[in-house]
Amino acid sequence: MLRFFVLCTLALASRADIAEEDDVLVLKKSNFEEALKAHPNILVEFYAPWCGHCKALVPEYAKAASTLKAEGSDIRLAKVDATEEADLAQEFGVRGYPTIKFFKGGDKDSPKEYSAGRQADDIVNWLKKRTGPAATTLGEVAQAESLIADNEVAVIGFFKDVESEGAKAFLKAAEALDDVPFGITSDDAVFSKFEVSKDAVVLFKKFDEGRNTFDGELNKADLLSFIKGNQLPLVIEFTEQTAPKIFGGEIKSHILMFVPKAASDFNDKMSEFKKAAEGFKGKILFIFIDSEVDDNQRILEFFGLKKEECPAIRLITLEDEMTKYRPESEAITAENIIAFCTLFTEGKLKPHLMSQDIPEDWDKNPVKVLVGKNFEEIVFDPKKNVFVEFYAPWCGHCKQLEPIWTKLGEKYKESSDIVVAKMDSTANENEAVKVHSFPTLKFFPAGDDRKVIDYNGERTLEGFSKFLESGGKEGGAPAGEDEEEEADCFSRNRLLCQSDVSPGSDD
Repeated sequence: MLRFFVLCTLALASRADIAEEDDVLVLKKSNFEEALKAHPNILVEFYAPWCGHCKALVPEYAKAASTLKAEGSDIRLAKVDATEEADLAQEFGVRGYPTIKFFKGGDKDSPKEYSAGRQADDIVNWLKKRTGPAATTLGEVAQAESLIADNEVAVIGFFKDVESEGAKAFLKAAEALDDVPFGITSDDAVFSKFEVSKDAVVLFKKFDEGRNTFDGELNKADLLSFIKGNQLPLVIEFTEQTAPKIFGGEIKSHILMFVPKAASDFNDKMSEFKKAAEGFKGKILFIFIDSEVDDNQRILEFFGLKKEECPAIRLITLEDEMTKYRPESEAITAENIIAFCTLFTEGKLKPHLMSQDIPEDWDKNPVKVLVGKNFEEIVFDPKKNVFVEFYAPWCGHCKQLEPIWTKLGEKYKESSDIVVAKMDSTANENEAVKVHSFPTLKFFPAGDDRKVIDYNGERTLEGFSKFLESGGKEGGAPAGEDEEEEADCFSRNRLLCQSDVSPGSDD
């Protein structure tokens, strides 16, 4: 008995070592295993103290933790300071911040990447979906009312027979969506309360129309399309919390209105924007971005905009290659926006490619300066072998490369057929090369076939020299072949999603 008491005391002491902050467990390498044993279902955030997006997540993450704890749930939320617990961060492949992983059933080997929004409701709903039924059974009116009242968006399936084929299709759709809570009912009182007379699926939301009723064939694909098309507001603001929903959605064509929310005519601009949005629901996502917010400045830069130039409209497609479009008229009226979007949907718009003016001294230094307007002429000169660095002014790895690149230019400045050049890809674009990360190094060998070779060798003067002397063979690969984004490059998708990355990995 004494031995049993001692073991119990030690076990409790071990659990007591897991500190909590606002109902969030504080994990370290020393207590991680114990935490998984004590709490089989646990969501873990790997963060960095300096990360702005981690700081923004703190109140929502704590709110979600408190909600689950108050409900008596066995799901716990935890956090790991990845800058202090480097071994844990490396073990679980943490490359950026915040990285959030769900450990289900105490399984340490294959945690699930968290993929929903960054608001408390999103976190709670995602976790309940991962651990509970796809749809909650609603046996009385109060349960249905609570589901609707507690969530920004909720979907309820009304089925007289919950074993029917339609109900089964509904549950399959529910299983496929993590960020929306589902309920299912066959209760007559619930039918009556919400004025439903026959089998139906209704999406309830706290914005726009308030509710949408599905009117198609009850199958998983059509139900998912209906829900995804109605779960976001007609016009949505880009924020830290909404970014995952915006970029993780099915609609890949986005029109953005950059406008200062504090402007006196903000409501007028929003009214025109919303009028235009009505006709493109499910086709184009309408987003507005507060141009005065510091965190949004890189997005403005990505579109070649400055705060002084706002309000402004831009359109982008987020397919394999991101393509941007700019309206001819800068006037923000429903009529102009509708005309612009109509031309886009009809495939009649030409992409908008940014370019700075050609500097007067672009060719005076050993490293030539390229912009959108002179790119084609220089890199596809059939008599020249052109080696180009595509960089971003704020990129730390580009800054590290700069002295080496300058030495390379010096080495070949007297060459008659080798040109070393650079282009600021945050301000200049071209149709021939799509830059996804910084720095990107590409070689354009002499000839008429417009060949492009990626440089994948060492970023040293010797490595670059061997590459050039071999005609792009030593350290190179044809563009698009075996192309993997390197750990020290910054993804433009990530730029749009505003994720923070660790100083040792991405810029």
